[in-house]
Amino acid sequence: MSVFGPVVKIHPVVLASIVDAYERRNEGASRVIGTLLGTIDKQTVEVTNCFSVPHNESEDEVAVDMEFAKNMYELHKKVSPSEVIIGWYATGYDITEHSVLIHEYYSREAQNPIHLTVNTELETRKMIIRAYVSAQMGVPGKTVGVMFTPLTVKYISYDTERIGIDLLQRTRASPGRTNGLTSDLSQVATAAARTQDMLATVLTYIEDVLSGKVTADNSVGRFLTDLVSKVPKIGAEDFETMLNSNINDLLMVTYLSNLTQAQIALNEKLVIM
Repeated sequence: MSVFGPVVKIHPVVLASIVDAYERRNEGASRVIGTLLGTIDKQTVEVTNCFSVPHNESEDEVAVDMEFAKNMYELHKKVSPSEVIIGWYATGYDITEHSVLIHEYYSREAQNPIHLTVNTELETRKMIIRAYVSAQMGVPGKTVGVMFTPLTVKYISYDTERIGIDLLQRTRASPGRTNGLTSDLSQVATAAARTQDMLATVLTYIEDVLSGKVTADNSVGRFLTDLVSKVPKIGAEDFETMLNSNINDLLMVTYLSNLTQAQIALNEKLVIM
């Protein structure tokens, strides 16, 4: 993994786990640390999971429960063997002398591990997230220091994670900060509305380019050409028939699911009686 090349892609479940660990930290603890798990590609480091590691930290020394970290990783491998240790995280934005010591331990567990900092103070009303890799620096034969080089951070999510993110975003406008799950048809309607908004944005961009208001971008043009070429050629009537058939199948599955739940609930009450 190159020092300057890799892009760090973070899944939302990782950030949620870090924030949860910070909220549950021991009294008096200034920050929490933990192990990052995921996969490594040639130019990409994808962080898909993590777990917190107990530690005690003062101005003079730091003590990390290495045995706990090893046991947790061994247990995690039984569930997700494809995920490996790729680095560690710490809340806050400072890289201290203790961070260098902790990074040395993870350097023995992973080749060129990344260090992720998550500022949970929200001083700017934003969660500032940065990723680093370490590089040796100094004069040959003299004291060697460590320099942390920043990396590019991107956020990605699976489709299932996206559903949770959308639900959390809706709670922001709720007075009680709570919100229930929507029905399948509501999700279909929301997805269709979102697709319609995206198509309207694309059409506006194309019209602005044709009228000369916006300078054409070759990369955007290639992307749109690739997108259009993937759209299947199907008539409006055939598409409507296919859509109605799929909706009928969805309604039938929903009806059978509700019927099964009602029958199970009725059976439980009869057993209790």
